[in-house]
Amino acid sequence: MTTLFGRRVLLRPLVVSDFPAWREVRRRNEAWLTKWEPTRIPGTPDVVEDREAFSVRCSARQRERQLGAGYGFGVFVDGEFAGEINLSSVQRGPFQSAYVGYWIDEAKAGHGYTPEAVVVVARFAFEELRLHRIQIAIIPRNRASHRVMEKLQIRDEGTAVRYLEINGTWEDHVRYAITSEEWLERGPQICADWID
Repeated sequence: MTTLFGRRVLLRPLVVSDFPAWREVRRRNEAWLTKWEPTRIPGTPDVVEDREAFSVRCSARQRERQLGAGYGFGVFVDGEFAGEINLSSVQRGPFQSAYVGYWIDEAKAGHGYTPEAVVVVARFAFEELRLHRIQIAIIPRNRASHRVMEKLQIRDEGTAVRYLEINGTWEDHVRYAITSEEWLERGPQICADWID
């Protein structure tokens, strides 16, 4: 199991025994998170309420890791579950790229845990997986997520119109990206500032 360490955060794949803590945080943050997430497909189990569905989700993420197609992590602060960060849709060949997505417990927001987790995942993506590029797509009105990108000085590549279905609506997303060349130049300072 891949465990990654920051200064204050620990990232590790979620396992079935994390379900009670995960469910508690997701229930408490329903209004905080729903407006930023895709609609659940009708007829599928509610992963927040169904332990078996959560178990299937954990197994799917484990298969993605085994295939090198994705790396999902729970974010833990002081040993407590606080959110998730994912490196998904890993593509090899000439693209060598992946997408980063994240969410944090509202009670833990504003303390710098999310930018720290992004730096930990970026270091993993560039230095362990040897990817060339990671991308982060954010709804224009999601001010808190844009602040994460601003703090890390991740490059804004413009707005993709009606990019993803979010909560039942096709939403524009501002696309941010950083490449391995930028990481080579800026990564040591970013790591010194956030995780070393």
